[in-house]
Amino acid sequence: MKKNNFDVYQFVTDKIISALETGVKPWVCPWENAAGMNVMPVSFTSRENYNGINILLLWSAAAENGFTSKYWLTYKQAVANGGQVRKGEKGTRIIYYSVMEKENAKGEEEKIPFIKSFVVFNLDQVDGIEDPNPIVFDNANDDFKNHDEADLFIKASGADITERGNKAFFRPSTDEIYVPPRDQFKNECDFYATTLHELTHWTGGKKRLDRSMVGEFGSKDYAFEELIAELGAAFCIATLGIVGDCQHESYIASWLKALKNDKKYIFKAASQASKAHKFLNDKYLLEKENYQSAA
Repeated sequence: MKKNNFDVYQFVTDKIISALETGVKPWVCPWENAAGMNVMPVSFTSRENYNGINILLLWSAAAENGFTSKYWLTYKQAVANGGQVRKGEKGTRIIYYSVMEKENAKGEEEKIPFIKSFVVFNLDQVDGIEDPNPIVFDNANDDFKNHDEADLFIKASGADITERGNKAFFRPSTDEIYVPPRDQFKNECDFYATTLHELTHWTGGKKRLDRSMVGEFGSKDYAFEELIAELGAAFCIATLGIVGDCQHESYIASWLKALKNDKKYIFKAASQASKAHKFLNDKYLLEKENYQSAA
């Protein structure tokens, strides 16, 4: 009997395409009123954040099903921790990268990367396990107020950022970021979302992560870099517990076309965005440690 190989790349890409075609951006954090919390999806057993494409898959599932917990675990992990997945609950498929060693034709061992998928459940779907750090919601108004952690995050990057004018952009030739003054934004969420979007572009500079940033406006390369910046900003926003969404609807059509032509497109973008997020977050954690030591 012929083995039916499950195509992980196509499965994930189809989910992203479906979401975009219904007007939903799966990289927008689903918890809109989380009060200053890190709401990245977290492995219940390791307590580590998921990264890359898994963030999008888990956020999308949380939004679709109304989950309120950021913790995820497998069926066996639920049982091992004294819990039980409720009957009828449907899991969420995520991916795992690994490497296997195989002897080649020359008799030499070579490492071959591969990808596989497995199913996890949100803690909301499990009985018998308490949420160790439930998301706290508030209904704060939209009057602008500075976000100290976000300001420290931005400062820690060391980027040259000027609040001036009425456009937000990163200029590679001078390695500068320009954003409109924060009081021109309707709330702090939009200001920080926009600034973190441009800061993600900044991480691609030659002195940092050295991404290809030569595409002209409207080109495939330009749209790809915009997707990286969207995802990177979303990951930073979630880490800082900020509610915000950079609206770049003009790129949706380009992304849809690229997704349909390349089933690995979203994986590539999410991987680059995770690298940008880690680059910025590592600087932030170091700055925070130094700040606390000096206090």
